[in-house]
Amino acid sequence: MPATATPLYSHDKYWAECFGTAPQLPMSRAEMDALGWDSCDIIIVTGDAYVDHPSFGMAIIGRLLEANGFRVGIIAQPDWQSKDAFEQLGKPNLYFGVAAGNMDSMINRYTADKKVRNDDAYTPGGVGGKRPDRCSLAYSQRCKEAYKDVPVVLGGIEASLRRIAHFDYWQDSVRHSILLDASADILVFGNAERAIVELSHRIARGEPVKDIIDVRGTAFIRRDKPEDWWEIDSTRIDRPGRVDQIVSPYVNTQESKACATEQNEGPKSDAKVLRFVPDARRNRGRTVIRLPSFEKVQNDAVLYAHANRVLHLETNPGNARALVQAHGDRDLWLNPPALPLSTAEMDYVFGMPFTRVPHTAYGDAKIPAYEMIRFSVNIMRGCFGGCTFCSITEHEGRIIQNRSEESILEEIEDIRDKVPGFTGVISDLGGPTANMYRLACKSREIESACRLPSCVYPEVCGNLNTDHSSLTTLYRKARALPGVKKVLIASGLRYDLAVKDPEYVKELVTHHVGGYLKIAPEHTEDGPLDKMMKPGIGAYDEFKEMFERFSKEAGKEQYLIPYFIAAHPGTTNEDMINLALWLKKNNFRADQVQAFYPSPMATATAMYHSGKNPLRKVTYKSDNVVIVKSPEKRRLHKALLRYHDPKNWPMIRDALREMKLAHLIGPGKDKLVPLMQPRGSEHKGSARRKNTAKAHEKRIRKGKVLSQHTGLPPRNES
Repeated sequence: MPATATPLYSHDKYWAECFGTAPQLPMSRAEMDALGWDSCDIIIVTGDAYVDHPSFGMAIIGRLLEANGFRVGIIAQPDWQSKDAFEQLGKPNLYFGVAAGNMDSMINRYTADKKVRNDDAYTPGGVGGKRPDRCSLAYSQRCKEAYKDVPVVLGGIEASLRRIAHFDYWQDSVRHSILLDASADILVFGNAERAIVELSHRIARGEPVKDIIDVRGTAFIRRDKPEDWWEIDSTRIDRPGRVDQIVSPYVNTQESKACATEQNEGPKSDAKVLRFVPDARRNRGRTVIRLPSFEKVQNDAVLYAHANRVLHLETNPGNARALVQAHGDRDLWLNPPALPLSTAEMDYVFGMPFTRVPHTAYGDAKIPAYEMIRFSVNIMRGCFGGCTFCSITEHEGRIIQNRSEESILEEIEDIRDKVPGFTGVISDLGGPTANMYRLACKSREIESACRLPSCVYPEVCGNLNTDHSSLTTLYRKARALPGVKKVLIASGLRYDLAVKDPEYVKELVTHHVGGYLKIAPEHTEDGPLDKMMKPGIGAYDEFKEMFERFSKEAGKEQYLIPYFIAAHPGTTNEDMINLALWLKKNNFRADQVQAFYPSPMATATAMYHSGKNPLRKVTYKSDNVVIVKSPEKRRLHKALLRYHDPKNWPMIRDALREMKLAHLIGPGKDKLVPLMQPRGSEHKGSARRKNTAKAHEKRIRKGKVLSQHTGLPPRNES
């Protein structure tokens, strides 16, 4: 794969640039007629309502393609019951671009307990049910039904996180790559600007989609075999144990047995690998790693965890190699991720002529997701935190891509001057993480070679620049703009990074907190924190001390709102009890609680499915991870986060008695729940729950030594 890329703004524009910029991308033939278009070059089909705002994927991709000279139409939330809605703009000249929207459609539709949600924040009026389950599949198939000879390009976060054989929480099984199930022609993953622009220009030049196999950030299917590639069996990089030998169909049997010697590929074996070129082993750009096949990972959870581990080791654009995974008689190829956008390219993308409002077809209907972000500004992309339950790294990567200060301030002025209802308050300056703006590895050479999944776990890397001065300066300039009364920070804050720069914390607390600041310790116990790759609770305590001190100095009464996760892999019942005791000791009462949600491709999801830990070498004999799967146990973990709710007390009491922790029942600050139930709060069926609690608590796994809260004896980790 090429190690350099043509800047987004340097491509020769397509001939249709003569039509100029559309006030809003058309959603009907009448709008196309008004623009003088006889057809669209590209039609984007999306599961979200069309909002012409840079926080919405279809708007960014649509405007970017328009800037490259293409005529782009939008089909938003079409009726998927027939092909009719997919023909409303006519036949696209180049391709259909299909995306489920800003969220995976299954996560959008179902709660962590697999209950159907009644609403959809990306739909006018917040109405639920306006998109199908597995949205990308349905839309892609309808596009093919409408115009079978038109290529379909899959994109968006749903496609990105399902680009490989993946565990599907809702079916409790491993599914194919979405590219096969959707019968699409090619898939672009991550923030796909670079890939989609190159792909569009090459299709426009008449190049068949099936022949475009060298674009970074794309996945494709092929039956024939490539030439001049060096293939490495993934089990030689990270041997999971005894594995059936994968016979390479490319091996030259006349040559001596080849071995993967590139850097630290692992021990030699008798498995043969592709070797057509004598020096291929030195050419990373022509090296592909063969993962266990779909059939193998579907039937062997340990191999699934192994494949997930290898995939995550190959996510750094500076050193990632191509991956291949057989699905039956076809091979799924994943090219290395696209190269990060430069600051100039980020400015170009966010500086396009967005109207910043929903399409006029929606009239006065409110779109909740838009209402939440219409006065916010995205200042960067990516996250090097590597939290295992989060999909940001898999989608956006861990190298931070920054906008310039000038670009950000210009957008704030645009909001002030153009967005209806602006009262002078910018609701957020942030991104995936609030305080990673302009933070990066001190050495480009080290950054391009690094394979660590996180720059801040188990501690902040010594090679990471933690100077927040650029962000502090940006905050000061933003709130000094005429017409801006307040700039709030609503994105998630990495407090373990923030404490490295007390001046930043003081600036944040003094000027940019609206009474409450939300942060996410996620847990207090080392067992689950280790599986999350989150810092210990000591980092929270350090930040809390700074927050309270600087709030007092500013003469402000402000509070931290910590978020926690229940039922995450690695969490025992004892861990949740200790967390509940910590919450009670610190007088925290959560109104809403978050249960672990196994999203496709996340490392924690691989733990959930396999019971193994892909953060370390995966073998059949490696330690098992405590997994919370039963509905009863998940309910108990959520109930412990809401220890203060009388409705949860019967369940908690039953569990405490079963675990021989009855000393935590009764009056007093050192107790978790009262002995007696308040009148009127009794739950019917408490006897049934008691029996259920006894049954599932018999299978409690042992873990690390508990903290002082429970007073239990030490126990060994299984």
